[in-house]
Amino acid sequence: MTATEQLTAETITVERVAKTIDHSLLRPELTVDEVLAGCDLAARYDVASVCCRPIDVSRCVERVAGTDVLVGTVIGFPHGSNLTATKVFEAQRALEQGAVELDMVLQIGLLRSGLADDVRADIAAVVAAAGDGALVKVILENAYLTDEEKVVGCRLAEDAGAAYVKTSTGYAPSGATLDDLRLMRATVSPHVKVKAAGGVRTLDALIDCINAGIDRCGATATATIIDDLRSRQA
Repeated sequence: MTATEQLTAETITVERVAKTIDHSLLRPELTVDEVLAGCDLAARYDVASVCCRPIDVSRCVERVAGTDVLVGTVIGFPHGSNLTATKVFEAQRALEQGAVELDMVLQIGLLRSGLADDVRADIAAVVAAAGDGALVKVILENAYLTDEEKVVGCRLAEDAGAAYVKTSTGYAPSGATLDDLRLMRATVSPHVKVKAAGGVRTLDALIDCINAGIDRCGATATATIIDDLRSRQA
């Protein structure tokens, strides 16, 4: 796709949509059975990954074994205010249990305080802990940031070696917006990818996000989105 081409429900493939989705299994009230059912759904729709709670990494890895679905988890979630050493420990334990993607929340309050070096060091420590075993996605939580702070956060994440910048946790007052996605895509280098999260619940919304430059999207409405596409293309 060139910069001027826009994907539509008629031109996008089911595989492209599915492999854009990180199926989210992060709600605190989910039972183990619900988590396992979410893994089965993710495998059935052949999405990119499941993004699960740290307590569920081992069981999700076991459940999706033999499929192309990856397992990711969250670090410093949802507020980003954990000590860096705690985030590093979380990352190390997640890798030991089989996670290959880590969605970490940066230090939101420190970013807003202008403490760029501290924020960069926090991200870099998690990236170092991940090593070659996992890629790191940095959650900015844009609902609490000005556009200038979003730009700074993106640049710090890139400087620290993150693979992705991500809009939100899904637990703040607002989630992904197209304006934020375009701003983030324009801010980071081409090798750094963008993930949308929070409020993307329809096929059309997901396609809009893809056209804005994302590579991944956190979603709970995975079946609704992909079934809608299949229905339209039938």
